[in-house]
Parts: sequence; structure tokens; C-alpha cells
Amino acid sequence: MCGILAIAGKDEVNQLLFEGLTVLQHRGQDAAGIATSDEKRVFLKKNQGLVRDVFSSDDMMNLKGNMGLGHVRYPTAGVSSISEAQPFYVNSPCGIALAHNGNLTNTKELKRDLFFDQLRHVNTDSDSEVLLNVFAHELYRINNVNIKPEDIFTACRGVYERCAGAFAVVLMITGVGIVAFRDKHGIRPISYGSRETDTGPEFVIASESVAIDTLGFNFVRDIRPGEAIFINMAGEIFSQQCVVKSGHYPCIFEHVYFARPDSIIDGISVHKARMRMGESLANKIVENWFSHDIDVVIPIPDTARTAALELSNITGIKYREGFIKNRYIARTFIMPGQAQRQKSVRQKLNAIDLEFRGKNVLLVDDSIVRGTTSKQIIEMAREAGANKVYFASAAPPVRFPNVYGIDMPTSEELVAYNRDDSQICKTLGADGLVYQDLDSLVSAAQRGNPEILAFEQSCFTGEYVTGDVTNEYLFKLSKTRSVDRSQSFDEIGETVTDLFSQMNE
Repeated sequence: MCGILAIAGKDEVNQLLFEGLTVLQHRGQDAAGIATSDEKRVFLKKNQGLVRDVFSSDDMMNLKGNMGLGHVRYPTAGVSSISEAQPFYVNSPCGIALAHNGNLTNTKELKRDLFFDQLRHVNTDSDSEVLLNVFAHELYRINNVNIKPEDIFTACRGVYERCAGAFAVVLMITGVGIVAFRDKHGIRPISYGSRETDTGPEFVIASESVAIDTLGFNFVRDIRPGEAIFINMAGEIFSQQCVVKSGHYPCIFEHVYFARPDSIIDGISVHKARMRMGESLANKIVENWFSHDIDVVIPIPDTARTAALELSNITGIKYREGFIKNRYIARTFIMPGQAQRQKSVRQKLNAIDLEFRGKNVLLVDDSIVRGTTSKQIIEMAREAGANKVYFASAAPPVRFPNVYGIDMPTSEELVAYNRDDSQICKTLGADGLVYQDLDSLVSAAQRGNPEILAFEQSCFTGEYVTGDVTNEYLFKLSKTRSVDRSQSFDEIGETVTDLFSQMNE
């Protein structure tokens, strides 16, 4: 999971990109980057850290041009390193920068073809750099000095023929324009908006609609599965269905956890979807679960708050805020390294004792992945004086790794793997545990847009919509993801060249 952003404007876009990336900061806190162009040159700055820390005033002054793209990253594979921060850039042809959200499932094969057949060198382990070079090669094959919209779409069709997996992509081609496209299954989200100015139309492309709204653009629509759009330097927009879409399978975990509640993704309000998750979870508790001895419902901030409040309204059990969140600590689920996640839980949350003391509490969270955070939160509730601690998950048990851009670890690291609910409950140290049913979760999202017939939900079912995920692939991925990615910048920063600095020496 990452956040991507692109703007084709009439004036300088550096500040808009900065502001847009801060809105998408929840999608990744490992690294951030911005690339801009003044039609002749490309200016690039990227580094590890939060958006506000990566870009200085001098950096922003030097990011010149009326078009650009940005990226916030968290690592899904490989190490947490500045070398894998985005955007990526290649000189040939034209000078192309790319920002990517997702994960390719045939990276190894593509990398081999690029090196031996297309004579292109890939400098990192990032599948995003591979994808950039695939597009660059497909565009190079056209050998057209004056690149036209059809040339762009021809290159995109070449990408679709060669690349498998999940991807939402924005590209900036120097002196040509902005390109965006989405995988044929529509797994990763991407949408665009526009606005009229005195000097002509401006466009923004983003992972979530909230970035479009916040920047003062009007939401137009989501990019369709298998569709590419192209915005040229004159501000004209073109679109084409480059590959026949293989159904629409948006990632349901966007609604469970990733996306901001004020986003609309594929026509579905994230806020309303989470309300419906709380509704169905409440009905399950009332009908099928333990005897009603719960005194208070307490959410795990922030993502679970909407579901917990709706659960409280339906069950009639009073709702209380029992944990105070330190907003300067990153989201633990997307932190690189188990040790860092464990350390950060108590730094991030602190219990209000009076909401727990002598009470039977129901803690509500959006999901349970590794179980590390949930276990520590249950311990905190007991230390605060809770009599009994029940735990409810707004999502079903996560039993399988995700291969489409979510850092869900190997199956063995998942607390629900090869465990039933009672065993998970014992492992977490709860007095009772209830999970959302998968059908109820799907319904909660689907009711927002009945045209979406299915979702990408492999982490719950082990069924992968691209049809190319084998046991061998999962084994190799598990070895990659078992690498300790908790290296600090101090350990690796000295070996990295900042492209922005290099360009301006």
C-alpha cells in the first residue's frame, strides 16, 4: 500500500503536491518523494521519512514546473531504504518519472527480460522500477519524436501484455504530459478530478478522492480497470480502454483499514461501509455470541471508531473513548519490522483508567493481523482495571498473505493461521473473541455500489484473483518479506545518492 498523486496544472504545482501527499500520508510513512517538470527538465526529491520532514523550503523552491507527481511509501518487499523511495526516473526515452501503488507478481521474469533482451539496467529490488522500465521500453519501441495519445496507449497496452499483478500508476513524461493507468482487475484504487482556471483546465490524479477534494478539485470518476488516461501539455485529456477488464475486484481492505473514512473509492463511501461493518458485527454479537454482560464498547483508534460507534448504537451498550492516541506515532500495521511495531504500541496508545476499572469491556478493532498489537492492547485494558476484556474484529480472520501491495507477512506470522477462534482468543489473552463474517464484510462494502460483484479478499480466503499466485511464489515471497526491514536511515543513507542534489550540483 502506497499513496500516489499527479497534477497537470497551469502554474507551479510543487505546493499542491506537498499538500496532497500530506493528505495521503496515512498510506505510507516510510518514504516520500516528488518529481516535477518545467517541460524541459525534471526535478526530483525523495527521502525516507514523513512528507513534512522530507521537503525543506529550499527543496520546494527547487521543485519547479507546472506538472508533477508524488508518492508516499511503505515497504511491501525488500528493505526500507531511500534507494527504493519513489518516484523513479529514467532518461530514455524523453525522461519519464513514475509513482506506483501495488505489487507485480511476475517481477523476476520482467527483470530478466529487461536486462537480457531490452538491455535495461534495474538498480533496485523494487517492482516499481521494473514497471517504469517496461513502460519506457514500450514507448521507445514506437520511435516517434512527436508522441501522440495513441503512442501512449500503445505503450500502455504493451505494459498490460507483460505485467501481472496489481498496479495503479502515474507517470510524467517530460514535455509530453501525465499518464495514469490501472490494472485490469482494478485492485488498487485510483481516481481523477479537474477544475477550471482562468488559464485553462487543471487535473489531479490520486489514490483517494479525499486528496482531490482537499486540493480544491472536482471529483470526476475512478479510472476503470484496464483503462489509461493521458493529459497533454495543452491540458487536453484522453482515455482508452487498453485491455479488456477481467471483472472488477477492488481491494476490500481499503474499506477495512487503509483508506480515510472521508474517501469515496469505486463509488463506495468508506465511512458508510465501516458503519455497515459495525451494524453486522452488532447483529452477530446480539444473536450468536456470549451472554450480554458487556458494560462498555471501546474502539481502538482511529480506524475502528466508526464501526464501534454503530455497534454501540445497535446493541444499546454505551460507547466510550478509552484510549488516547499519540498522533505523532506512525500506524503500527505498516511499520517495517516486528520489533518496531511492538515497541510503538504503548507509545501510540494510553488507556484512560476510569473507563476500564471494574468493567466488562468490548474492544473493537478494524482487523487482527499478526495479533501483536491486539495482545498488548488487551494487556493494557487489564492493567487499567478491566474485569473482563472481550475483543471484536470488524474484519474476518486474516489467514493468508496478500501479494498485491499489502504488507501482510508470511502465513506463519498471522495469528489466525491454522488456529480456530478459541485458539486465537487464548493467544490474544481475551475473555471472548468475535470476528466479522466474510459475507457480512462483502455486503457492507457492496451495498455502497451494487455494480461491484466481487472484491479482492485473498487475505481471508487464500484465493488470488490474478490466477498466477502459486505455492512456489508464496514461498519465495515469504523469504523476501522475512528480511528485517527495520534498518535506520543512518545505517544505509551513506550509500545512497540523492538524485535531486545530483541534478542541481
